[in-house]
Amino acid sequence: MKQKAVFLDRDGTINVEKDYLYKIDEFEFLPGVIEALRLLQDANYLLIIITNQSGIARGFYSVDDYKKLNVWMLEELKKNSVDISAVYYCPHHPSAKINKYRIDCDCRKPKLGMFEKAIMDFDLDVNSCYTIGDRIRDSAICESTNCHGYLIGQTEKPDLIEEVKQGIFARIKYSSSLLEAAKDIISKQT
Repeated sequence: MKQKAVFLDRDGTINVEKDYLYKIDEFEFLPGVIEALRLLQDANYLLIIITNQSGIARGFYSVDDYKKLNVWMLEELKKNSVDISAVYYCPHHPSAKINKYRIDCDCRKPKLGMFEKAIMDFDLDVNSCYTIGDRIRDSAICESTNCHGYLIGQTEKPDLIEEVKQGIFARIKYSSSLLEAAKDIISKQT
């Protein structure tokens, strides 16, 4: 039987957006995130983080730095009874400072490589999945599928959604926070 999931962006969605975050002591969960993730988990959604990490390509931090922060974050969530099923990250950027990461890859959002890998890895029913992120690119999968998305926070203006009601935008709603988006998703299940 196919599973359902919520694809979550990390920076600006789970934690406070800080340019090229990689230090544990600078990481801050956004208000309501733990409660939101528990609600989604309790409603039998797999929680899958999909994050661009161009700071690696730009030479601001290493893959090891990224992985150290990721392990810490997952442990903190687990202490709060939240289990993240997987984290997919893209270290690439077309104008990277570090040569091995200077590629126009298929995984960097808004491209769909990380979404497609998660769908295959977990046998997901994409029509029962949601995206939550602070940028339109975090919901890129919504353009070619019946997946629905939520744009949260103030990184991109919610009036973008109101101005364009076609394609990807027809399946994205604006919510003020991850918690508000989670509550809306749960309300559709009852």
